Amino acid sequence: MRISLNWLRELVDITLSPEELAQTLTMAGFEVEDIEDRRTWADGVVVGRILEAEPHPNADKLRVCQVDVGEKEPLNIVCGASNARAGILVAVATVGTYLPTIDLKIKPTKLRGVRSEGMICSLSELGLEKQSEGIHIFTQDALALGTDVRSLLGLDDVILDLTSTANRADALSMVGVAREVAALTGGALHLPEIPETTIAGNHEDLNMEILEKVACPAYIGTLIEGIKIAPSPEWLQSRLLAAGVRPINNVVDATNYILLEWGQPLHAFDRDRLQTVTGEAHLTIGVRFANTGETLKTLDGQARTLQPQTLLITANDRPVALAGVMGGEETEVYEGTTRILLEAALFDPLSIRRSARTQGLRTEASARYERGVNQAELEVACRRAIALIQEVAAGVPTTQAVADARPDKSAWTRAIELRQERIHQVLGQVEVEDNTIDIPARDIERILTALGCQLESVKKGVWRVTVPPYRYRDLEREIDLIEEIARLYGYDRFCETLPVAGEPGYLPLEEIVTRRLREAFRAAGLTEVLHYSYAVTKTRSDRQIHISNPLFTEYSSLRTELLSGLIQAFQYNLEQGNGPLNGFEIGRVFSADEDGLLETEALAGIIGGDPSQGKWTRSGRDLPMTWYEAKGILESVFQRLGLPTIEYQPNRQDERLHPGRTASLWLQGERLGNFGQLHPQLRQELGLPDAVYGFELELETIYTYFDREESLRPLFKPFSTYPAADRDIAFFAPVDVSVADIQKVVVKAAREKGGESLLESVELFDEYRGEHVVEGQRSLAFRLVYRGSDRTLTDAEVEPLHQKVRDALVEKFGVSLRS
Repeated sequence: MRISLNWLRELVDITLSPEELAQTLTMAGFEVEDIEDRRTWADGVVVGRILEAEPHPNADKLRVCQVDVGEKEPLNIVCGASNARAGILVAVATVGTYLPTIDLKIKPTKLRGVRSEGMICSLSELGLEKQSEGIHIFTQDALALGTDVRSLLGLDDVILDLTSTANRADALSMVGVAREVAALTGGALHLPEIPETTIAGNHEDLNMEILEKVACPAYIGTLIEGIKIAPSPEWLQSRLLAAGVRPINNVVDATNYILLEWGQPLHAFDRDRLQTVTGEAHLTIGVRFANTGETLKTLDGQARTLQPQTLLITANDRPVALAGVMGGEETEVYEGTTRILLEAALFDPLSIRRSARTQGLRTEASARYERGVNQAELEVACRRAIALIQEVAAGVPTTQAVADARPDKSAWTRAIELRQERIHQVLGQVEVEDNTIDIPARDIERILTALGCQLESVKKGVWRVTVPPYRYRDLEREIDLIEEIARLYGYDRFCETLPVAGEPGYLPLEEIVTRRLREAFRAAGLTEVLHYSYAVTKTRSDRQIHISNPLFTEYSSLRTELLSGLIQAFQYNLEQGNGPLNGFEIGRVFSADEDGLLETEALAGIIGGDPSQGKWTRSGRDLPMTWYEAKGILESVFQRLGLPTIEYQPNRQDERLHPGRTASLWLQGERLGNFGQLHPQLRQELGLPDAVYGFELELETIYTYFDREESLRPLFKPFSTYPAADRDIAFFAPVDVSVADIQKVVVKAAREKGGESLLESVELFDEYRGEHVVEGQRSLAFRLVYRGSDRTLTDAEVEPLHQKVRDALVEKFGVSLRS
């Protein structure tokens, strides 16, 4: 809000300079973003009278003026304004004047060969308008020539651009800021005197019908007749311009003035236009929510389709305004208005917020209603507005109707118990004259009294504090009062207390593992993907958590897994011409079961397409990724993380995955997740390539494994300097026996009876099915590598171990050995 210092000085005694006041307000939570010193805009500009205005001898659009500025000789000034003429009073920038708005210093010069000794100014050149059609002409009578124009144009003022960091409603008014300044500085408060308005009586042609008493607890409608629409007085226009509000006419300007002064939005309807809209002489003002399909053309010229959440002002049930937001164009005050209906009302903050949001409209009125205006001063603002309209527009109030559903005045305030001990406990000590003490009780009482609170001593060190109505919405608890004490006493006056000793920071196990996972997947060539935590709801499930008020209709529930979102992202990338997506995502998933709502961390990924470069050798054709290549990418991640051997078991539970090319993953007997190729039917429906693979991992299983110190800390393991002994083993095995099971048996057999350190690795290097192989069997060949860490192994050491492996395979799986 833009605060005029001249206006503020009428409301409170201020002895501080603008800079000191800005610092004081900023330290108290009112951020002053800018200080606009208007006194510099026209320093050296004086009142002058044009004595003569003759055409320039060498230019058609210029005039040579003789201007009297109260000196011995008139100034010869060349002026290009079309409205320059003899006999008018103007603003003259004399030689040596600097005009910062246009960055010009006035110097004696010649224009088209004619001497010019100054400049006759327009309001735009003085910073008061963006664009002016001509020079400014003073309308006041008997102005002394040579008088400083700043007091005449409101340029003897300083404007503070103020923002309330606490978002307080009372801070959006001059009276509210004046109260704050009085509390901070101790200056005397001088609120405007509100005259009692005498209204002849209520007439039957004005009634109230408030259907939504919660949304509109109070409404005052006042008929004012004899209105003479005209420009507002200079002082009123100057105040509005200083606040950044464009003057319109005396009635509208009066309502805007009260909005700025008291923070109470008002609206003026043209009474005759209301009668035209309703078609009836009798007028019933109502407040209700809009019906579906209703429309209203607002003051900004837009025809708006109303929503059921939109709160309306109606005349005989016809919409005429968006309540608390903006009036209607059909009933606005114009130059022919002679009768008005003045609205002064209270609206529920939540209702106005919803109403403004449905229309995408935010105004000065809605900004105040959304924060909650002062209920206790509605009548005060209304009387002040009526008196001002009488003063500037010659209006006479004839009728007033009131609908008031507010509770009694006792509900506009509250009593809070405040303990001195609690104040000291929360705020700590302060520094006073090099001494460290608790805030004295007298300072506590002084601060709260200055805020308008009433204090009653309950017992020693305990007060009952009665909050004033204008702070009712934000002073609710004891801690709120303590915050006010700290704010007004000065945050910079409290002692600084540093911790005795610091502790080194550390990351929790889950964060360390998650970072390692991200590094490992990125190293494997996958891109991390982030999605909303919502899911496209096609069928309702008991496990899904449905959102009551979703942001998007299609995203009406929380996701229960990650792979579906990655499949959609894969499809989207293909459709956009970006190629296949090899990506992974770490995020939260949500579900509901008999124990309640669950929220867990999950990891999923998708791999597909041809990752190779240089496809010219295949005439540009893609080479589909095999199941084993995709599995190898996942294995490389496990190896980089330092996980032990992952077991793969056939799995058909996920309908999105190929039933014959899907495996469940197991880590030391704990389920780790799933890995498999997308189902052909799903790929066909989405238009995906032939080979696309997805995986889902349980992060909790990985966290559990790493929840051992030796697993997190990398250990150095020296390489053996002795040669290895290789042995191959080939056999026929049933096709339903997995390679993982065979490897497990091999490792177990070779490590029995002291063989633990000799078997270094076991690797499948050949598989064959076809001719000379019995149906239901396959030929497998493994290479076993034996190595000792302290010696070269002999055949006598290796052969017994190798024979144990052979015997174990025959016994366990009934294989037919070929070697």
